Parts: sequence; structure tokens; C-alpha cells
Amino acid sequence: MMIKRNILDKINEYSNIFPVIAIIGPRQVGKTTFVKYYAGIIDKESVYLDLEKPSDFDKLENAEFYLSQHKGKCIIIDEVQNKPDLFPLIRSIVDENNEKCNFIILGSASPELLKQSSETLAGRIGYIELGPFSAIELKDNYNFQKHFFGGGFPLSYLSPNEKSSKIWLNNFIKTYLEKDLPLLGLKAKPQFVRRLWEMLTWQTGSLLNYNAIAKSLSVSNHTIYSYIDFLEGAFMLTLLKPYFYNIKKRIIKSPKIYINDTGILHRLLRLNDYDQLLGNPLLGNSWETFVVNQINLEKNEDIDLFFYRTHAGAEVDLVFVKGMKPIATAEIKFSLSPKISKGLINSIETLNSNNNFIIIPQGSEYKIRENIKVCAFNVFIEKYLNAL
Repeated sequence: MMIKRNILDKINEYSNIFPVIAIIGPRQVGKTTFVKYYAGIIDKESVYLDLEKPSDFDKLENAEFYLSQHKGKCIIIDEVQNKPDLFPLIRSIVDENNEKCNFIILGSASPELLKQSSETLAGRIGYIELGPFSAIELKDNYNFQKHFFGGGFPLSYLSPNEKSSKIWLNNFIKTYLEKDLPLLGLKAKPQFVRRLWEMLTWQTGSLLNYNAIAKSLSVSNHTIYSYIDFLEGAFMLTLLKPYFYNIKKRIIKSPKIYINDTGILHRLLRLNDYDQLLGNPLLGNSWETFVVNQINLEKNEDIDLFFYRTHAGAEVDLVFVKGMKPIATAEIKFSLSPKISKGLINSIETLNSNNNFIIIPQGSEYKIRENIKVCAFNVFIEKYLNAL
């Protein structure tokens, strides 16, 4: 089953601008499947190399000679971080050829990959991030419960049953901890990283408490900062910063944390089925995580996301900001009959936002106040998100 990915329009646009396009994201998110599909629809001959395949890796032993044999083609290099010495050569080739879409490089999330390529290919490369399936991408094949509980990684969502999905997720987590993260440069024992990852799942949708985690793991705050930065760079989690520009109030400055896929979140929480999730005290946090992830997958690039919270109790889950100005807010509730808090009203007044939403799992769209609309998450994403 081929599901149209939301980056298709973007890569079509980038292919007319950049000589090198980098598609980045975690393993098993569908980068290879997508680029092979794309190679079949572009009006240009292509050649594909997977640098985790020994025979393809060996072809680039004399990379300059090999690549010179494919001049004029779109050269696709998968898992390019396995051969970082290619970047200076790619720069030289694209400068000489002066053609668009000369290379498409794919990389499992790697801070070192991003650093190396951005330094070497500055001005020549456009980055496109591919994440798990979004609800919009799955629109014609959508199962809300399956998506929310099992997440959006293709081999999890497309598994024939819940048991198969859990087996795949368990093995994905194990492989990522024991093989992929160390290969990407994380110098920590897999057992330690798993404990850290599990502790972070219990804080998803909440303020990140670095001190508590460092104390529990008997390491310094600096160590926790560096590991969390790495996991964020590896697209395993997102840190949401507080909005405080031009607001003269005592704002909470700690970030909020979200695990980037609820399938991974629920496996790390050891939840066995959807009914267990519905009875779990982290249900609201999990729902907030799911909605934030979906919005991040579909929002326009010129919109930045923040949250807002003061020490006096005013708070709202999401602030949509364009040009540093709040243009909308959203409160996320796992309820069909949400209530409005005084803290939400105070936040909206302070932020001076005219577009305000309460996002719920499903149900009719209606106004709960003149400037606050209640709507299901899929309605918000399809109807309102890109209209902001």
C-alpha cells in the first residue's frame, strides 16, 4: 500500500531550487520507500545507493570516479552519514554541474550528519524532515484508535493486528537503543538510555524536570541536558519552549517535553491495549502528545509553536506564533464536554489572541465562548491549521 506523504509537494518545490536535497528523520519512518517512489515519477534518470549495503558502499571506494559515470542523473544516497567524507566531493560536483536535484541524500537522524552537511553544503542543500504518518496522510485509510495507540511509524500502523504492532515497536525500541543511537554517536550504555527514555515518557506533556531526572539517574544536570539534546536531535522527542516575548509576567521558563510518537510512548509505558490507556493517569498527557505531534507534522513552516504558563496559574497548551506574534491558541482535552478554566481565559486575554480552540478527540464543532471554538482534532488540522 502506497500512502502519499505530506512532503511530496515540498520536494517538488525544492527540486527546482537546490542541487542537493536532504530527507532526514528516524529510521523506519519511510524515507527509502518515499524516495524510491519519487525517483519513479521525476523526469530525470536516477541511481540509488544504500550505504548500509556493502556492495553499494564499495562502489564509492573511488567515489569521484563512480559519480562521474552518472553525470546528469539524480544520485540518491541512503544512510549518507555512514560516509561523511562524501560531502566535500558532493559540493565540488554540484558546483561544477550547476544543476538542480543533482543529489538526494537520506539520513537517519544524526546531529553529526546535520552539522557536517550544513557546513560543507551551505547554500546548496535544502532539508526536508519526514516523520511518522500523519492523520492527513492516512485520511483514506484512517483508524483513529489504531493511530493514537499504536503511533504512526509505517510498519506499526500497517501491521495486520495490535499484537504485530507491539512486537514491531518493541524491536524498534531495542534496536534503536542498542545499535542505532550508538552508531549516531550517543556515548552511553543502552540500559542507561532506556531508563532515561522511560523516565521522559512519564513527563510527556508536562514541564521537563531536569533536576529530578538527574537525581534519579545519579548523574549531573549537564549529562542529562546533553543526552536530551541528542534524543531531540534524533527526532525521538520534542521540547516546547514557553512563550514570553513582550509579556511582563512571571513566566515559567522550563520547556515541556513530548515523545515524538505515541506508539513508542505507550510501549515504553508498557500499556497493552487501548482500554488500558483509557484508564491510565497519563491519558490526558498522551492525548496532548498525540495532538502536538500531529500539528508539528502538518503546520506551515512560518508558524512556531510555544506553550504559555505563569506562576499565577494562567496557562494554555499551545500558542501559535507567526513573526513572534501570537495568532492563535489551543487547549487540548481528552473530553467530549470540555470546561473552560479561568487560567485559559486569562491566557487568551494576555496573549490577545482572536483564534482560540479547544481540541477534543471527536464530536461536533461549536463555540463555547465568542472567541473560543471546540472542535475535533482532525477538523482543526484539516480546516483551521493551515488557515492560521
